[in-house]
Amino acid sequence: MKKPIILFLVIAGILLLAIIAQTHRHRDPSPLLELKQKYSQRHIPSVDHTKLPALQKKFSTPQEVTLACISCHTERHKEVMRSSHWNWEREEYVPGRGITYLGKKNALNNYCIGTEGNEQSCAKCHIGYGMTDAKFGFDNPAYVDCLACHDNSSKYVKASEQAGKPEPALNLADIAQHVGSPQRTNCGTCHFFGGGGNNVKHGDLDKAMFDPSKDLDVHMSAETSDLQCPACHITKNHKMAGKMYSLSSMNRNRSTCEQCHTDRPHDDGILNEHTVKVSCQACHIPQYAKANATKVYWDWSTAGKMKNGEPYIEEDSDGNHAYMSIKGSFTWGKNLQPEYAWFNGTAGHYLLGDTITPYRTISINTLYGRYDDPDAKIIPVKIHRAKQIYDPQTKMLIQPILFGTEKGKGAYWKDFDWKTASAEGMKKVGLPFSGSYTFVETEMYWPVNHQVSPKNRTVPCSECHTRINGRLQALKDFYMPGRDYNAAIEWFGRGAILLSLLGVAAHALLRFVAARKRRIPSGGGV
Repeated sequence: MKKPIILFLVIAGILLLAIIAQTHRHRDPSPLLELKQKYSQRHIPSVDHTKLPALQKKFSTPQEVTLACISCHTERHKEVMRSSHWNWEREEYVPGRGITYLGKKNALNNYCIGTEGNEQSCAKCHIGYGMTDAKFGFDNPAYVDCLACHDNSSKYVKASEQAGKPEPALNLADIAQHVGSPQRTNCGTCHFFGGGGNNVKHGDLDKAMFDPSKDLDVHMSAETSDLQCPACHITKNHKMAGKMYSLSSMNRNRSTCEQCHTDRPHDDGILNEHTVKVSCQACHIPQYAKANATKVYWDWSTAGKMKNGEPYIEEDSDGNHAYMSIKGSFTWGKNLQPEYAWFNGTAGHYLLGDTITPYRTISINTLYGRYDDPDAKIIPVKIHRAKQIYDPQTKMLIQPILFGTEKGKGAYWKDFDWKTASAEGMKKVGLPFSGSYTFVETEMYWPVNHQVSPKNRTVPCSECHTRINGRLQALKDFYMPGRDYNAAIEWFGRGAILLSLLGVAAHALLRFVAARKRRIPSGGGV
């Protein structure tokens, strides 16, 4: 009699738990559903700029537009002028250096190397007007370019090699009357084309992201959330969360997946345990450069070749530059599997004037972190490798003058003379040049954060937990089941399985014996 009652109570308990779970699920929408509801509510502007008197005029210069903007938005230019987008540097604590100002002004890269001396070309992606050299008026509010970030007409274009000025034929009044919160069209104009072309630098930011499909980026696609950049890069007083890893050292003001999805985003507890040491991006971005190829190697040492005395360009089968006389040789990649690194949010950087002996590949920006670091997680990265110019006597990477408007002034892109370009460039930045140069191998880490795939296309467990060609083969400072072999752990595991099987068998045997005893009469007769 007892067995049916117990069975009934077990079934009733299971049904009750199922009903409670279903009721809880119905009453409490999932975090993902709440996020979708939040970001489906579009901001409706409270001001119609087409009706503002200050904008009802013909603007002869872009500076006049700025002055019109700040006649209403009286303090905003001051906020802009305190931002790293404006100053091209920020105050950081760098391990081994202490408090320093770090940014495009003094940090080298292994693309076009550096901005110093090349401002007139580089300033196409500065939020100001008239940056021709290091003496730019960073304290002049009239030079702030409001339209670069706030144009919603998609008509605003900066002119090439004109120190940040817009194309002269633009109707600035019409553009100024159609402004609003920054969109992908604003941010992408610079960030999708950094390094000299579409998707050259980051690998996960390219022109396809202006209107991506769901498969390309599940966050930015109009098929899903249609997020604009400020949704994640939250901005207050023109200071934007999220920092370029090539130019940031301290683990602060980052944009993270957890700020929306929390640090336990899965229904599966085992998956949530992974988030302690594995970043969201490591699983949810299985490939990058999914729509357009990205540059993975740049060899400056081959630059300078001519055809019929003139510089030339060669393209690969996809239309990417394979060789340019002014820049050298390139290797590109598409649908790339990321490399992986430990990262605790802090980094080191090669700054102008640093001395280094290239007994190995020079790291332009070292990402810090390791397995036993409580703040470190595994992140996916694009590693851009290059061969760039170096002074073997001073032991410094060289900042050459690249851009110039006329021949005979030392600019490499005009004169094609590395020695002169190096001498002029190092003079500009106030550093010595020995007169000799060579080329050394460098590498630069670019964490991959965009082009998030739909959840049904995440990295399968088997691509990491495998002994042959797994994604995490290069990270050797921890034991990972399925990848690594440790005799003691393997024997312990086998022993645990064997003991479990023996326990089950012993338990079954005891139940069998007990059941037999209950069926055998204890004695008596008829």
